Amino acid sequence: MIQSLILVFLKISIALMVFAIGLKATFEDASYLFRNPGLLAREFVSMNVLMPVFAVILVLRFHLDPAVKVALIALSVSPVPPFFPKNAMKAGGTQRYTIGVLAAAAMVAIIVVPVTMAIFGKIGKIPLQMPAGAVVWLLARTILGPLLIGIYIRSRWPSFADRVSGKMGTLAMVCLGVGVLPILLLSIRPMLSLVGNGTLLSLAIFAIAGLAFGYLLGGPRIENRHVLALATASRHPGMALAIAHANFPGQKLAAPAIALYLIVATILSALFDRWLAKRAKGASPEYRRAA
Repeated sequence: MIQSLILVFLKISIALMVFAIGLKATFEDASYLFRNPGLLAREFVSMNVLMPVFAVILVLRFHLDPAVKVALIALSVSPVPPFFPKNAMKAGGTQRYTIGVLAAAAMVAIIVVPVTMAIFGKIGKIPLQMPAGAVVWLLARTILGPLLIGIYIRSRWPSFADRVSGKMGTLAMVCLGVGVLPILLLSIRPMLSLVGNGTLLSLAIFAIAGLAFGYLLGGPRIENRHVLALATASRHPGMALAIAHANFPGQKLAAPAIALYLIVATILSALFDRWLAKRAKGASPEYRRAA
């Protein structure tokens, strides 16, 4: 009963979070990357090519707990999380590019996740799968649906959207806290059991690789490079959990491994933000104009 209530609060918080973002966005924002093929290609290579390949390398080279291997594979093909736009725009990302990355990653995942899982299955000789229908339903509930509804409301009733967007965001954070805190408390012991044998190192390397790939492929604009770095390193926990459960239902430690990665990636992303802020502060005027 308690676990069901926690999941309800989490689902509500995710939907409200993206809905609040949609109330401040436009259809032009959501379609921005699709109208700029070069930016879309950079995002695709960073998130959907380099990261899955790097995950395979880590899985093959490190002697990791099976749960950690499952987590890395699942995370590498998952799109960005619903809370990504708020963090990215707080770090200086433009709304159109940030929302564009969120929408593009969700749309592309509908095709990429099933195809990539099939490729992983052939490489590892393990029957991996994630039905496209399951991907569509999950992304529709957590990203595309709430985002498009919020955008539509703003297009019709902009003053109403301005009034309620902040309240929706606050309510989302309250629901997120109610849902996340109990999960973290229950996951502490399983997460600690995974620490060792290169687990933290491999998760940190994976997150750092995501930050590096995104920053290098983000293009000439500094803020876009920052946003793509954060997007490539942060992944949708719901999708990763769904992939892990669909392919390895008996692997009970996969969820704690995914939670552990989210903590590691959050810490490293915050340090990355501070590094970029210091670099921009001491940069030349030409560097700032490039941003």
